[in-house]
Amino acid sequence: MPSLLCAHVPWPRLAEHRDYLLGQRINPELYLPADALDTLDGMLVRSFAAELVAHGLDCTIHATFMDLNPGSVDQAIRETTRQRVDQTLAVAEILRPRVIVFHPGYSRLTYGSAVETWVANSAAFWQGHLPRIRQIGCQIALENIFEEEPSTLLQVLERIDDPQVGHCFDSGHFNMFATVSLQEWFAVLGDRIVESHLHDNHGQADEHLPVGEGEIDFGLVTTLLKQYAPQAVWTLEAHSQDRLERSINSIQQYL
Repeated sequence: MPSLLCAHVPWPRLAEHRDYLLGQRINPELYLPADALDTLDGMLVRSFAAELVAHGLDCTIHATFMDLNPGSVDQAIRETTRQRVDQTLAVAEILRPRVIVFHPGYSRLTYGSAVETWVANSAAFWQGHLPRIRQIGCQIALENIFEEEPSTLLQVLERIDDPQVGHCFDSGHFNMFATVSLQEWFAVLGDRIVESHLHDNHGQADEHLPVGEGEIDFGLVTTLLKQYAPQAVWTLEAHSQDRLERSINSIQQYL
């Protein structure tokens, strides 16, 4: 049983879905793209935070990620990434999310010959944000994207060595890119999982299908989550209300 069940919703579309989320008592994972960070109305953020409290709901945050890389060999890119992370943490200070999910920025095609540099830069980057993360009282989770196996994420997490920083297991990305089994992945990172993104596909594209409408074995995924990370947040990453409702119905058998 997850400690919290959430549904993904981009902040720019929150007004469109707010009444539905609050009325159905759905905990949101709020995605904050870069342009939203630059135009956020603090009063609106505070208002929504108050509405969540009034409805007895919690939330998580999915940080912006396009073109960012905390482990980059280019200091200018790391500084731009730092700016976006600082903006995200400022929103988190208002919303008080359970978890903030970040993309790690690793790709074997780019950093296959510079793994050590990328790992060192990444660990130092996140260690620099730990005091603020502790003050907010949340955890951050590094999500698997292009990782074919878990060693680079493990190296970063081991160097940081702090319970505030864990792993977000993404079922769809795993199905597209991983070259190891689910059991092998969870044996390495399972006890570090603090959130999981649950969506389906057929292994060729990031389709974000409802749970059970692709080829992923969610019986095995959820069994492993319960075994290794019983307190993790489960987030349904469905990109429409219809798909979300189908995913909510499908996930019931695994709760």
